[in-house]
Amino acid sequence: MQSASVVIPNHDYGRFVTDAITSALDQPDVDVEVLVVDDASTDDSVEVVTALTRADPRVRLLRRRTNGGPVPTFNDGLAMASGDAVVRLDADDLLTPGSLRRALDVLQDHPEVGMVYGHPRHFRGAVPAASGRMRGVTIWSGPTWIEERCRRGVNCITSPEVVLRGDVARATGGQRPELQHTHDMEMWLRVAATSDVARIDGPDQALHRLHPDSRMATVASGVLLDLEERRSAFDLLFDGPGAALANAERLRSMAHRALAREALTRACHAYDRGKTSSVPVDQLVAFALSTLPGARGLPEWRALERRQRAGVTASRLLPHFFVTAVRRRVTSSRARRRWERHGL
Repeated sequence: MQSASVVIPNHDYGRFVTDAITSALDQPDVDVEVLVVDDASTDDSVEVVTALTRADPRVRLLRRRTNGGPVPTFNDGLAMASGDAVVRLDADDLLTPGSLRRALDVLQDHPEVGMVYGHPRHFRGAVPAASGRMRGVTIWSGPTWIEERCRRGVNCITSPEVVLRGDVARATGGQRPELQHTHDMEMWLRVAATSDVARIDGPDQALHRLHPDSRMATVASGVLLDLEERRSAFDLLFDGPGAALANAERLRSMAHRALAREALTRACHAYDRGKTSSVPVDQLVAFALSTLPGARGLPEWRALERRQRAGVTASRLLPHFFVTAVRRRVTSSRARRRWERHGL
């Protein structure tokens, strides 16, 4: 029977961690070990997990005496992982029934694949039942998957839906602590630089809990920091293992162009919504120019100039800008549906 190590970083999620652990232990036809790394919790997390270690020897607890954040916490767990596959599962998320078996089957049938992901269902409140039926598996070469990420400039993966081949995960050396918010994205890119990527199409592969205390909700990352960290993730890739890829600098330029366009589009949004006082428009423009020296030639630059000439109030009232805003929402909706179905 194939094995999987499920690494669960935890900080003050005693009320959620039992669900996460149980979702891993209940995976059929997989030899599972659950490695809970507690990052100096101040709630009852340690007591909750300790009780579970006594009830089931497959659960192990590693306690960090000082809080180091999610990246060192995961890396500590990865160093202990011995499974054929490795999963990072945050303590407030869950795996869906059969998700590990599906992913392990892909890894077994396709030895060139280093990473498998699928659809993560986001939810609030009560834990929902997983939905969707297996439609098939899509496999991309690593460079093809990276090129698609560079073209769009965004991370298409939430995190708990990823299953890494164990040897590949350990060879990466873990996640990079200097990245606060894109450490996962950078790791996926690094894995894709050395192996192929697969997606299980159809079923929910994980459940991602949305709640007021989640790291995503409480960390004041801001639009600008998010853009800067995505740029760093791409630059770390192409300064590292991605440098060996064919057309590496073309791909880097593609990613920079996508990020510059997004920064300028967000600046346009600020005018369309009358939020120039709360959105750092000047900093977004500066980011675009530092990321792509030729940003002044982008259509988004010209669109922003038109809004700046018209002013905030006029921009919100002019029919052209209203139509543009509607078109943008339609495009965003289509992109969301494409991601739901194809994972890109």
